[in-house]
Amino acid sequence: MRLSAILAAVVLALVAAPAEAGRKTVRVGDNYFVRPAGVPTVKASKGTTVTWRWRGSAPHNVTVTRGPQRFRSATKTSGSFSRRIRKRGRYTIVCTIHGAADMSMNLRVR
Repeated sequence: MRLSAILAAVVLALVAAPAEAGRKTVRVGDNYFVRPAGVPTVKASKGTTVTWRWRGSAPHNVTVTRGPQRFRSATKTSGSFSRRIRKRGRYTIVCTIHGAADMSMNLRVR
């Protein structure tokens, strides 16, 4: 194989890698993430854009309380919030209005 073909393959792999990371959507309902019961774990790859979509009518926010990358959404009653996750690890996410006992989730990024 010629050197130029190898170089082209390497460049293509580097450019395509972020596009493969993809997207995840998390539902934000009244007092829950994903589903009404339990503390869900959402799995994603490094580079994935996670979008939280509000489906209820009460105000909520998305706040990382533990993890390698910290972020927080505005408090809102509708719409969405997106964040590209650039660091691997485990994230604990809560709505600070309702607290971890009532409204939390885990995000596991590999």
